Amino acid sequence: MFSGTYTALITPFRDGQLDLEALKALIDRQVDAGIDGIVPVGTTGESPTLVHEEHLGVIGHAVEFNAGRMKVIAGTGANSTAEALILTREAEKLGVDGSLQVCPYYNKPSQEGLYQHFKTIADATSLPIMLYSIPGRSVIEIAVDTIARLANDCENVVAVKEAGGSVDRVNQLVQAVPDGFEIVSGDDPLTLPFIACGAVGVVSVAANIIPDVMARLVRACRNNAFDEALEIQKRYYPLLATLMTLDTNPVPIKAAAALLGHCSNEIRLPLVALTTEKIKTLKNTLEEFDLM
Repeated sequence: MFSGTYTALITPFRDGQLDLEALKALIDRQVDAGIDGIVPVGTTGESPTLVHEEHLGVIGHAVEFNAGRMKVIAGTGANSTAEALILTREAEKLGVDGSLQVCPYYNKPSQEGLYQHFKTIADATSLPIMLYSIPGRSVIEIAVDTIARLANDCENVVAVKEAGGSVDRVNQLVQAVPDGFEIVSGDDPLTLPFIACGAVGVVSVAANIIPDVMARLVRACRNNAFDEALEIQKRYYPLLATLMTLDTNPVPIKAAAALLGHCSNEIRLPLVALTTEKIKTLKNTLEEFDLM
């Protein structure tokens, strides 16, 4: 279901509104590059700053613009179970192929609370669900045992996006989850080692600007062509690292897409655009990779 390369789509804005023309062009580029699927309104899509109507609007337009060419996995998680239920049910009506459910942030629920949260959502939808563990933003992570419990108890909880930065946790997950449950990298620079340990793909930020590269990297890994994959990793690691460390995601990737003419550099508060000095660093990096 979730193997391959999925792009965590940025949400283009213009004059405070959704830029649908830029969104359509972005999706078309993913198709042309051989990307397997798109993930609208995740963290990279600035979901925390979209109002309810905008959130569902991005999902609906992504489904429309995609027109069945790739899978669409909608970000419909929330730190309120009731809100996540509403978003997931509405996204299902809009025709998405799956749901990305982030670990509830700020609340700091117990592992039992996490289990009940995700199980309640899974029981309310027929969509395949990808859990999303990202302790750097949520403060807590979904424990390996909790993921295994959900995978065994909920037939539509079928994958996890692992963004904790630990290769060893991938090893632990491989041992704990049932056959067929899929692990996906949530960090571009860790895609190769994660797949080497049993993951099946990536939800990629960098694919907004280098979708062909990320698709080639994942294909090489999944075809056991690790010599080729290592060459791609070595070549592009500095770019992947810059996009993830220059500022909080999605600030650098939105700035990079703007420098390449794909959208405006408009980002919503409380996030702010890169400083002039960081823009210069980013531009130099893009030029080093012949992307300008």
